[in-house]
Amino acid sequence: MTAVDIPGWTHTYSGKVRDLYVPAAAHPDGDVVLVVASDRISAYDHVLATPVPGKGVVLTQLSLWWFDQLADLVPHHVVTATPERDGGGVPDVVAGRAMVCRRLAMVPVECVARGYLTGSGLAEYGASGEVCGVPLPAGLVDGSRLEAPIFTPAAKADLGEHDENITFDAVVERVGAQDAERLRDLTLAVYARAEGIARERGVLLADTKLEFGRALEGPHTGALVLGDEVLTPDSSRFWPLDGWEPGRAQPSFDKQYVRDWLTSPASGWDRASDAPPPPLPDDVVERTQARYLEAFERLTGRTLAL
Repeated sequence: MTAVDIPGWTHTYSGKVRDLYVPAAAHPDGDVVLVVASDRISAYDHVLATPVPGKGVVLTQLSLWWFDQLADLVPHHVVTATPERDGGGVPDVVAGRAMVCRRLAMVPVECVARGYLTGSGLAEYGASGEVCGVPLPAGLVDGSRLEAPIFTPAAKADLGEHDENITFDAVVERVGAQDAERLRDLTLAVYARAEGIARERGVLLADTKLEFGRALEGPHTGALVLGDEVLTPDSSRFWPLDGWEPGRAQPSFDKQYVRDWLTSPASGWDRASDAPPPPLPDDVVERTQARYLEAFERLTGRTLAL
């Protein structure tokens, strides 16, 4: 969890992957924060001991690309990602993996859209025939495409704890009916736009998690704004279109490879124990890095040097 020292900025918080800094003095862009994506990787509510080199750069650059694709749907929190040496505001020591962002009052709900059934949604469906209170048809299997994408929110958990799926009514209790409806509509609109873009590039967007906050100042003061990261391999499930086959686990361009290794006999780790996960072997790190890079390159059509 060690965060780097950055001149002119004070470290205030570290999450599973990101480190947050505030300006050490008044900032020309107002009330901003520096969001730095590290190379840490998490799985099953643990931050793993082994980083994936360049992962933070992929997350940041892919988020910036998606923010541009979605700008007409919903405002976002990014002020600049230009390095200081190029006349911007991101310190050179974290250039490429950091963004200067507006400070937001974050909504206490993880906004999840699912177009395909897998993961925790599949487990919930198997137990009740529903996901977050949304009834689904019988006979669906792992990887099934849903008739229409669904909004399946979750309650934010503390670091090291697991987010809990909740119903839309529970969101209304937390934020009120008007904001709950707006969050649902924005989440599904973002998913629809992103799913179409990804599909054109041979990638299926199975599901994604978004975070919103209310802008405290700037051009969107008071409005709901898209924050954190967006549509990355950390927050989304990306599957190759030509490999999609319902009824089994899908090949992916995300950290599912790490999850699968951790739960395999090769890792020797008992997920139900109190023991932390073991370090990742070199081949798992290399293949995970390759999957993140492939997701970036397929989606954006660009190459990224790490």
